Amino acid sequence: MRSLDGKVVVITGAGSGIGRALALEAARQGAVLALTDWDEVGLVETAQQVQTSTHREVRTDKLDVRDRDAMRAYAASVAAELGRVNVVVNNAGVALHGDFEEVSYEDFEWVMDVDFWGVVQGTKEFLPHLIASGDGHVVNISSLFGLVGMPGQTAYNAAKFAVRGFTEALRQEMILAGHPVQVTCVHPGGIKTAIARNARATASHDQAHVAKHFDTRLARMTPERAAQVILDGVLADKPRVLVGSDAKALDWVQRLLGARYQRLFTMAARRLGP
Repeated sequence: MRSLDGKVVVITGAGSGIGRALALEAARQGAVLALTDWDEVGLVETAQQVQTSTHREVRTDKLDVRDRDAMRAYAASVAAELGRVNVVVNNAGVALHGDFEEVSYEDFEWVMDVDFWGVVQGTKEFLPHLIASGDGHVVNISSLFGLVGMPGQTAYNAAKFAVRGFTEALRQEMILAGHPVQVTCVHPGGIKTAIARNARATASHDQAHVAKHFDTRLARMTPERAAQVILDGVLADKPRVLVGSDAKALDWVQRLLGARYQRLFTMAARRLGP
């Protein structure tokens, strides 16, 4: 796939942030969009922005990516209505901040259900349609935290590392099977989105303070720029796309130091963390 023009692109978590920016950029490149989000208000706003900027109609569906039956029905419906599916971007995600000893099973499962199982189910249900298209692409959004572990992020790390492993194995399976489906794993660093503001936090962590720390000190790249980097990587068929100088730098640090990076990050968290 060298162009999105005329391609049917499905994006989950399209109601804000990277998902919205991906929708707008893909539409500008000529894609036919099917967008979902749990936040129906944000989803409508995204569709309106797409229609205003590109005059393209957009299919929108309120969808909980944790709901396997709903995802199955959605994939079949999109393929039936639009005739094919060329790209699925499993982008929907949530975050949780807090030390593991304080994290409840329920909150840990919430992160895994959205950030990991949402990706697995989106991939599983759309994969037959991607294969049938003859020109398919799976794009799974992991994170910088899918490359390195961070204190206070056990659940998020678990989910995003799992997305990375799942996606890298799937790419190899598609090659071995000879299927016309490419696979890309995306690792954004600090992007100016609302994910930290919408995150959960354990009792000993001030959620407002955590969100402010992320927004003012860690989020450096705009969602619009992130979307351009991601789609450029997809069209170049990159197996891994690092988004932001922070993602690239910490990936390099991990490669250089191996497991020793953990001591460095622990020291940095003690000095700089909220």
